[in-house]
Amino acid sequence: MSSKQSTEISHWAKTNDEPTPSALGYRMPAEWETHAATLLAWPHKRGDWPGKADNIPWVFAEMARVLSKRERVRVLVKDAKERLLGMSVFRRAGVDLSAVDWLKVDTNRSWTRDSLPNFVVRGTGARRQVGAVKWRFDGWNRYPDHDLDDAAGIHVAATLAPKCWLPELVVRGKTRRITLEGGSIDVDGLGTLLTTEECLLTGKRARHQVLGRAGSERLLGEYLGVTKVIWLNDGIAGDDTSGHIDDFARFVRPGVVVVCREPRRTDKNHRRLAEAQAVLRASRDARGRKLEVVTLPMPDPVRYGGVQLPASYANFYIANGVVLVPTFNDDKDREALGIIAELFEGRRVVGIHARDLVLGLGTLHCSTQQEPAAGGR
Repeated sequence: MSSKQSTEISHWAKTNDEPTPSALGYRMPAEWETHAATLLAWPHKRGDWPGKADNIPWVFAEMARVLSKRERVRVLVKDAKERLLGMSVFRRAGVDLSAVDWLKVDTNRSWTRDSLPNFVVRGTGARRQVGAVKWRFDGWNRYPDHDLDDAAGIHVAATLAPKCWLPELVVRGKTRRITLEGGSIDVDGLGTLLTTEECLLTGKRARHQVLGRAGSERLLGEYLGVTKVIWLNDGIAGDDTSGHIDDFARFVRPGVVVVCREPRRTDKNHRRLAEAQAVLRASRDARGRKLEVVTLPMPDPVRYGGVQLPASYANFYIANGVVLVPTFNDDKDREALGIIAELFEGRRVVGIHARDLVLGLGTLHCSTQQEPAAGGR
């Protein structure tokens, strides 16, 4: 890293005088902490699921049906016509419409995990406050049609959180917003964060090359309250996000992480997942505890047109009283559901058929974003 870059990076948190979330006592909560709602976006980008687009609204309806029994579901729709369509599909699928809010916000795609804000909290009980950190979303540094998604995230942050931050970076004298996607990170709520070097530092499309490891860790610390970052190497095959962590390694409670395993040496994921498991077994969390590592199977490779898709049981979503797990009509579906059920004692574990959904290169976690509960909710 050049000295010029180092100088520029040292000023990234000083683009304005506003204290960062960490300075004000905010932190990013774990996904298993109580939600106010789950945010979805109506799946209108038909080209994301060639030949399967008509099936996808029913997958979203099934997610909403399960979630609406336990928390509010907020759905982003571009107009009244899309809202009526969504209501019709949800009603026929048995969704509790009294638990659904429809937010008129246009989007490019429906991957809310990455385009919507990361919510942060401070305080406990009735005094718990919620804020939002809205990173720049640039279509995973890959797709040009992303401006509506980025704007939707800003709108949601301003609508749902009293306090919102838009992190910025000064590079070569110019101020620009910092890019990060929610699927690229996973937290335990107590200061530990998982991510990959491929996505943030070393890959061709890495988001934080100019920041480097130290700068990226500082950024995550100041905006998400992180004190320990555990860096894994690469993401799984077929992942067009260039290494998102939520496809293969996740916290399930403080000190415990699941990571996928692939025993077939001829599979593209064998080496990557073995390396990830080794790093996790050697790691400690922000409180100095050695991690307990539990392995999940991978389904048999799911392919479309000869291309391997990022099918993974680790792309589950933790909600109030329930965990939604993607399934793939695979013999290992039952094994994965059993492992996750043992890890989330006290929560119902529900499989959601995702073999069509993964054609869009993501599944359940990629399609959801949690809004944490504030005091009194």
